[in-house]
Amino acid sequence: MRNKVSEMSGRDAEVVRVVVSPYRICPLGAHIDHQGGTVSAMTINKGILLGFVPSGDTEVVLRSGQFDGEVRFSSGLSSSAAVGIAYLLALESANGMNVSPLDNIEYDRLIENGYLGLRNGILDQSAILLSRYGCLMRMDCKSKEYEIIQPREPQNSDKTKIQKSYKVLLAFSGLRCALTNNPGYNCRVAECQEAAKFLLCASGKAEMDPRLCNGEYFHLILFSSFVILQLIMILIFFQTVEEEVYEAHKNELEPTLAKRAEHYFTENRRVAKGIAFLTWSFEIILEIHVYLVLCFINLWIYFIGSGLEAWKSGNSQDFGKLISASGLSSIYNYECGSEPLIQLNEILQRAPGVFGARFSGAGFRGCCLALVDADRAEEAASYVRSEYFELQPELASQLNADSAVLICKPGDCARVI
Repeated sequence: MRNKVSEMSGRDAEVVRVVVSPYRICPLGAHIDHQGGTVSAMTINKGILLGFVPSGDTEVVLRSGQFDGEVRFSSGLSSSAAVGIAYLLALESANGMNVSPLDNIEYDRLIENGYLGLRNGILDQSAILLSRYGCLMRMDCKSKEYEIIQPREPQNSDKTKIQKSYKVLLAFSGLRCALTNNPGYNCRVAECQEAAKFLLCASGKAEMDPRLCNGEYFHLILFSSFVILQLIMILIFFQTVEEEVYEAHKNELEPTLAKRAEHYFTENRRVAKGIAFLTWSFEIILEIHVYLVLCFINLWIYFIGSGLEAWKSGNSQDFGKLISASGLSSIYNYECGSEPLIQLNEILQRAPGVFGARFSGAGFRGCCLALVDADRAEEAASYVRSEYFELQPELASQLNADSAVLICKPGDCARVI
């Protein structure tokens, strides 16, 4: 990359800087960032490389060393956000500016919402800027608070039971259509807001911003072990009250709006189950108040999804099941997807070694992702290529055989090197 930019710019390779801006996947938390929901994401070892040389003046010259004419990026992997962030980091580096990741998240959101006209949230930018290698990033898209979660190292006794090394499988559909040219995405966002307006009015909060997080969202900070149980009680109370509002009024919602709200609420629960970010383990609490914990054990189990520590414990099978459930909700409740994408998703679900699969990105075109047993990744990729070609020969023939199905590893955050 440095040699190519050096050749194009006429400058020494030593002064060339390179931005690495990775693509991201969202295992759980799809389609809820624009409603202030809680999302999970990680980057992969594929993305954008942007080489640049500071010019010392106000002129910006852009050239592509890879493409002639129209430039197309990998749809469904946040490629627009990866490009936007690459340019932000390059311009900031060239001008000696020190900008925080949270500020860059907001700047790229302005690019997406204002310039591109997409009414999306901050999932893509946050994942690209905040992820860490091998970890899952959890973000509250309302408060912008985030957590980097690393899977627990397996004990000798459970290595063979649940801990399996994984890779990410990306299968491309051959469908190409910019989200800005597809009204479906922005339409779904508007429908979520309409559902939020109704539920907020029903709960006496009509003055609040019409986002579903304002009707259901919870927040918790554990200040000390002494108040853990009190905070859990408060947390469950607010969660239950809002669930009651939703359950009481969902049948009054127009059917399409009810589906959008159903996806939001259930997807937030799946994120909580998959990450188990409230599990400060039973050991700490039991040492303090055993009898109180037992009184609230059923509510605790309801809230954190039956004690499921899918990601933290390295339980790829259960984490994969949640990914697949999220994908089904995207199809039936959020109603995104198309026949080729749905077929591709079904093929991935059947592929050998796959723990779970779903659409990637907005779900209107592009690709599907799967979490797959690392030892069977090649076998699964070969199966998907063959099966998809049988069902969609015309679309499959448009894909590069070498990149129609990619086997990826976790990535790191965007950076200048």
